Amino acid sequence: MSTHQLHRRNLLKIAAGIAGPTIVSSRVFGKDAPSNTLQIGCIGTGRMGHGDMGACLTQGLGKSVHARIVAVCDVDRRRAKHARAVVQDFYNRELPDMTHPSVAIYDDFRTLLAQQDIDGVTISTPDHWHGLIAIASAEAGKDIYLQKPLTYTIPEGKRLVHAVRKNRVILQTGSQQRSDANFRKACELVRNGRLGRLRTIRVTVPTDQGVGDATTAQIPSNLDYDMWLGPAPPAKYAEDRVHPQASLTGRPGWLQIEPHCRGMITGWGSHMFDIAQWGHGSDETGPVACKATGDFPHRWLFNVHTTFHASLRYADGVELIAQSGEPAGVVFEGEGSWISVGRGRLEAQHPKILDAPAGLGDAHLYRSENHMLNFLECMRSRRDPVCPVEVGHRSNSICVITHMAMKLGRPLQWDPEAEQFVDDDQANALLNYDYRPPWGL
Repeated sequence: MSTHQLHRRNLLKIAAGIAGPTIVSSRVFGKDAPSNTLQIGCIGTGRMGHGDMGACLTQGLGKSVHARIVAVCDVDRRRAKHARAVVQDFYNRELPDMTHPSVAIYDDFRTLLAQQDIDGVTISTPDHWHGLIAIASAEAGKDIYLQKPLTYTIPEGKRLVHAVRKNRVILQTGSQQRSDANFRKACELVRNGRLGRLRTIRVTVPTDQGVGDATTAQIPSNLDYDMWLGPAPPAKYAEDRVHPQASLTGRPGWLQIEPHCRGMITGWGSHMFDIAQWGHGSDETGPVACKATGDFPHRWLFNVHTTFHASLRYADGVELIAQSGEPAGVVFEGEGSWISVGRGRLEAQHPKILDAPAGLGDAHLYRSENHMLNFLECMRSRRDPVCPVEVGHRSNSICVITHMAMKLGRPLQWDPEAEQFVDDDQANALLNYDYRPPWGL
């Protein structure tokens, strides 16, 4: 019996001991629905989870993909119930002439993954859960739309790359800027030499701020807090550690708390480093040196960095400068010219290059107009999406090594092939952490 079959059998054993509704056959969606409807489960239904769920709902109506959300999962049952209502109301409104199954609710991702009729999942959980849930999803044979940053640690990312390729599943990293025309055009211009030789890439990300209320409180009855913590170290419950109970749209406190998140260096850095990598043409590698400083002021419960500055260098000599500030974006600097790109803007020192026609032999990057649609279409075609697992892993790796340089306060040498620090046992010892039992890689 294969490792994949053994893992699926173990998942089914777990599911057998946990009560949960059964996914209904796709044929109940209506007489006009094809029997091969893509069935999606959404793991994590908070602020970002609702956004990803909404994108899946709307893009799934397209005839080229024909996908339906049939299950939601969240450790906060109030949020899961709200998500189920949103899904059912959407289908009742948009497809009034079709019969729809009741959307299943789960509070344990393992039970959802054990449902054989589910083809793919969206994962929109706190960062410390990304790697373990995504690896389990790949081992269960599910295609994956995974919110960035890809994983909390580099070893998790390496294991996820292996799991995705071994099990031949599709993974789309939620770095949606790769599906934005401005970012694609900027990177094409750089890759096609419009700036001459590339010398410097400058990345700017927003700054975290505010304080977290560390007051402990009784755990809400609708929240499985132990499951929410998962592999993270034990910690007493405080609302600012998790998410607002009275709001789905409020920014959750875990975004500013280690070890749930590393702060803006991964939260926004993963977006912007991803574009730096794309323009530089280094999706399968990364920088070889990094030095960084970061401010870690006392902010009660919140303890991630606020402002930071980092300098990284690629093997070809291109320098990657990153810092906190506004506006968020990426600037590519060549021999006497630059291109600047951000959300909703594309500028150049010499604006004419933005309108110049493509030259003979110019490279054209992967074209995706909608990130979720691209994922669903790739579930059909089995083609890699615009931001596959290796790309998400390499972009996130830059975030992690920059964060480690901030924490250690000294320059680091990185081997992107071995994915380890060079002759630095102290830094390499920090690449992973001790998972809270029973969780682990």
